[in-house]
Amino acid sequence: LCTPTRYGVMTGRYAWRTRLQSGVGGGLSPRLIEPGRATVASFLQGRGYRTAVIGKWHLGLNWERLPGKAITELGVEAPDQVWNVDYAKPFGGGPTTLGFDRFFGISASLDMVPYTYLENDRVVALPTEERTWPMHPGYVFDCRVGPAAPGFEVADVLPELTRQAEAFITEESRRGGPFFLYLPLPSPHTPLAPTAEWEGRSGLNLYADFVMQTDAAIGQLLAALERNGVADNTLVIVTSDNGCAPQARIHDLKAKGHDVSGGLRGHKADLYDGGVRVPFLARWPERARPAVSGQLVCLTDLFATVADLVGADVPADAAEDSFSFAPALL
Repeated sequence: LCTPTRYGVMTGRYAWRTRLQSGVGGGLSPRLIEPGRATVASFLQGRGYRTAVIGKWHLGLNWERLPGKAITELGVEAPDQVWNVDYAKPFGGGPTTLGFDRFFGISASLDMVPYTYLENDRVVALPTEERTWPMHPGYVFDCRVGPAAPGFEVADVLPELTRQAEAFITEESRRGGPFFLYLPLPSPHTPLAPTAEWEGRSGLNLYADFVMQTDAAIGQLLAALERNGVADNTLVIVTSDNGCAPQARIHDLKAKGHDVSGGLRGHKADLYDGGVRVPFLARWPERARPAVSGQLVCLTDLFATVADLVGADVPADAAEDSFSFAPALL
């Protein structure tokens, strides 16, 4: 699932070490990463890297609660809690307190409140309206009803995050120093919201259209690296936090000849391979030759691998579940 995997990516630790023992957090959940905990970002920041997270955070933020109001601590907030925080005040415990120089994105999944962009430690626009969107046209469920900024549309989020990521790459390439970009895209998670130009492009269904648009967004970032002359010595990793979700209408896709799990049993939220075995692609022209590796890795291994690649030791009190896959990569 989303939150536990992201905790592992950032800290190099299994999520069962945290107080979150099942499920995921919500858009208003408090910060899950413990105070003082080293992250991949803080580790690299301490070695001269400029760091940014652009996209879906989903690791909790310490929102300012309204007097006497409660928020679900370990789970998605209840419908009657979505207005229980003061959105006009900055939140604490966000990415800029965990080693990121910059944060732009959304609090959690795009089907969770609040429906507004966040930048560093506050909302970009106050959510003053109450909105929802369909999870999938014709699907029985909608997104959670809740606070939304005027003019916010879910279909605009992937293009906006892509623009922000391109701008960060351009800015840091011109600066000339090393940079680390963590880009947790909200797609192709629900709500399935490809822009009009991508609807129908796959010939399969809306989920497949959204996957294609996501691929194109990654292509834009690769082009930005090329355009700025840093593609050859930039390690790019594209991966996923879990397998495909049933909301993609897996059976419909399979009937059209597309097996989203590639012959594996299960899907998102399963412990079968279809739920936990995910794509992992890496490109690093100066260092890694094109190959297919049978090495078993876990996303918690990112921390130790990064440390290995920059020639530094993992702090003794950090990333205890992380093991370097640099030898397999190289």
